[in-house]
Amino acid sequence: MKPIDRKRLRRDFYEVQKTQARKSLAVFALLLLFYVLGLGLLLFIVWTAVAAVSGRLLFFEPGSWVQFGLVDGAAALILAAIQYGDARRSGGAFILKRLRASPPDPSDRYHRELQNIVDAIRLAAGLPRVEAAVLPDWAVNSLAVIEPDGTPVVAVTEGLLADFARDEIEAVVAHEIGHIARGDAFVLTLVASTANLFERLREAFEPDSDASNELFGAGARSKGNGLGALAGLSALIIRLLAALVSRQRELLADAAAVELGRNPAALGRALYKADIRNTFVGDFDRTYSPLFIVAPRSRREAPDPPAPWFATHPPVKDRIRVLAEMAHKTPLDLVAEIKDMGNERERSKLVFPAFDEIKVRPPEGSSPARLTRAAGRGLCPRCGIPLADTFYEGVPIKICRTCLGKLVPQERMDRILARTEIGFSDALNRRADAFVAAFAGATAKPAAAAIRNPMKAMKAEDLRSPPPFCPECGYRLASRPYNYQYFLPIERCLDCGRIWFDADELEILQILVERAKKA
Repeated sequence: MKPIDRKRLRRDFYEVQKTQARKSLAVFALLLLFYVLGLGLLLFIVWTAVAAVSGRLLFFEPGSWVQFGLVDGAAALILAAIQYGDARRSGGAFILKRLRASPPDPSDRYHRELQNIVDAIRLAAGLPRVEAAVLPDWAVNSLAVIEPDGTPVVAVTEGLLADFARDEIEAVVAHEIGHIARGDAFVLTLVASTANLFERLREAFEPDSDASNELFGAGARSKGNGLGALAGLSALIIRLLAALVSRQRELLADAAAVELGRNPAALGRALYKADIRNTFVGDFDRTYSPLFIVAPRSRREAPDPPAPWFATHPPVKDRIRVLAEMAHKTPLDLVAEIKDMGNERERSKLVFPAFDEIKVRPPEGSSPARLTRAAGRGLCPRCGIPLADTFYEGVPIKICRTCLGKLVPQERMDRILARTEIGFSDALNRRADAFVAAFAGATAKPAAAAIRNPMKAMKAEDLRSPPPFCPECGYRLASRPYNYQYFLPIERCLDCGRIWFDADELEILQILVERAKKA
């Protein structure tokens, strides 16, 4: 492997951008060539059909080939210029929007840690500015892009933040900032952005996401709209353009990460953990595959691509081997470290007890009129007392100190369910088992369990109790199952999106989700 160029790593980011002009022109040239060949073939078919109908030998007439070349070249130049200009103007921003990236939440402990890590590595690399972003996915992956104003952005998934130790997150961020410092991120963003035109066309014809879409999956949407050919064309363009950027860029970025973070073992562990887990981010991540630290794939797919010459990344096992050698270890040593760290993490978990195990004062009865007046005033919808601020899995939530009910914004639920910082008592696990047994049954067929409505059984008592109101906005809470996969009944505000969990309900939901992920 080539040694890292320290002088190149220390260059100012704007100097790096200037050196990418030739590579940008190469991207445009290959895109132009693609359109010349594609439109030329289409135009040849049309001219042949016209010649067959009219009986004229168009290609043997004087000047016909010149006319053919001018029409083909002009049309290809216009289309390539439009697509290239769009990629330069709004490519990075569209990629982040398509991946649903958002800035770190300063009130979230995990997000604050990410921001601090990005700032520290940025200073070590000598870059003027680098923004952090978070992708709301349980997969384990990361990427770096350049926004239209020239600002680099390092984005990581919620799954990566939940599963990685701090030194592993530092190594991943150092890898992405290594791409930025070397100038790779600029070219990769441009390469991936050239497919945005096809992505936008597909997005324009896709139906809006709703409950039925979530139930049947994103694959059904893309197949049902008849634009699968565009997705395939987009992937082909990306694979051709990615050939311009050597796969050695990942090895060099790994070396840059070691130069910045001084911890090759942490990056090796991070790559191993990402490789054995799900790295698939959405139904369009193959289009943006060159951007990610590990090629996106699900756990059901083979670890190595069937056609290595089309692969956008070198084999992960080769990268881990090189990093292990830099740390004077073997890949098996890194695997042993991962197991030891996982065992230590399990032993250090704070075990949450069930409500029945806590000696608290039982909630006092409140009149319906009192609970109605308490709506929208930050009071518990069950007890009518002020809710307290607390943290759950590093996420800020509100809790009732009496009944242990919890108020959680809907947009923060994915963070909670992705993280495994806390453990659960045997009593809570038994309550989760009882819930599964009550609504699925040990001998029930999957089809019968799927159509059974748990709301009818578990919320029948609520019909005789005062209707709860949202502590945030005062709107009446509606009893709903959490989603179509986990039918745990909860109270949801249809106005502001808050979710009210009675005692033990959030813990039971998290137990069910963690069991499903392990399975």
